[in-house]
Amino acid sequence: MDKKRYGMVGCGMMGQEHLRNMALLPEIEVAAIFEPDAGMRALSQQLAPAARQVDSLDALLQHADLDALVISSPNHCHAEQLQQMAQVRPLPVLMEKPACTHLAAVHDLRQLARSYPAPIWTAMEYRYMPPITRLLEEARSQEACGSAVMLSIREHRYPFLTKVGDWNRFASNTGGTLVEKCCHFFDLMRLVMQADPIRLYASGGQNHNHLDERYAQGQPDIVDNAFVVLDFPGGRRALLELCMFAEGSRYQEEISVVGPLGKLECKVPGPGRFWPGELLGAAPVAQLIVSPRQPPGPRLLEIPVDAQLLDAGDHNGATFYQHQKFLAVLQGRQSVEVSLTDGLKAVVIGLAAEHSARTGERIDLTQGPWSLAG
Repeated sequence: MDKKRYGMVGCGMMGQEHLRNMALLPEIEVAAIFEPDAGMRALSQQLAPAARQVDSLDALLQHADLDALVISSPNHCHAEQLQQMAQVRPLPVLMEKPACTHLAAVHDLRQLARSYPAPIWTAMEYRYMPPITRLLEEARSQEACGSAVMLSIREHRYPFLTKVGDWNRFASNTGGTLVEKCCHFFDLMRLVMQADPIRLYASGGQNHNHLDERYAQGQPDIVDNAFVVLDFPGGRRALLELCMFAEGSRYQEEISVVGPLGKLECKVPGPGRFWPGELLGAAPVAQLIVSPRQPPGPRLLEIPVDAQLLDAGDHNGATFYQHQKFLAVLQGRQSVEVSLTDGLKAVVIGLAAEHSARTGERIDLTQGPWSLAG
């Protein structure tokens, strides 16, 4: 079997999820890992015992016989690391979202996207959760609801988890919650609507989480709840509703797509490790509900996810399916589905939403600094 050899950049919580899922694909071998934190390095070595641990990105890029790189370092490192790869050894890359955390980096990476000689896949796991994949298929077919007119995404979940050095407590490191967490959802909106949004307005704030925490940088400044309204061409619109102090919810994500023929709804449970099974029994199963206008009457489909994939990470099997597809790109069997340009558009929307939430401004996404045209 011709294995593809991967180099890992960052092996914290998300990097270890990548390792567990790559281990389920026998065509992948993790050859080398750069992880500066000793604790995370030890955990990654347990998951990939044959991998060589290196002390720098330079050393990783000098490692022989690598076929691809996976970037799963903290958000604010992604752009600089990708630029270094482009200069030293432009291998195929699967890069965790967000691609970057500020507008200046968006400009630089747009230039890089035009010249990088190998595939770059921006990791947008939510596309590949089985219930959301099924929702996207139904929406694309237009048979169940017709062309999407209204799209609503609600995520009610737990607060940000503890990361190394609590880097995710500050917008300077993450891009802000509406970039860090919600670029997934802005990507899904573009995918469902098959268009870029033309304007947005956001209202959000930090009302509950991390208010009693203090660091050298000061008090955490990340939004923990928000509404974001986006207008799309043709009088269509989308809404994001985010709450990060609602971990008691039965479903973490609830998505609805409404068109002239009917409605699609998708309900996705959160990570199984957080479900209080000792109190409530078995965790809920994801659902897709198809509700045509004629003949009226909803049809409910349960969409279970393979237990082995649920155990491998917190994204309902999505990380496995994403790696399966990225591997197919390396093998020449398919093209990249989530380009660097896609990832950058999701970042710009998130940064615009952060700005709108702070200032109360309505943001034009067709021109000026927030233009998605690039």
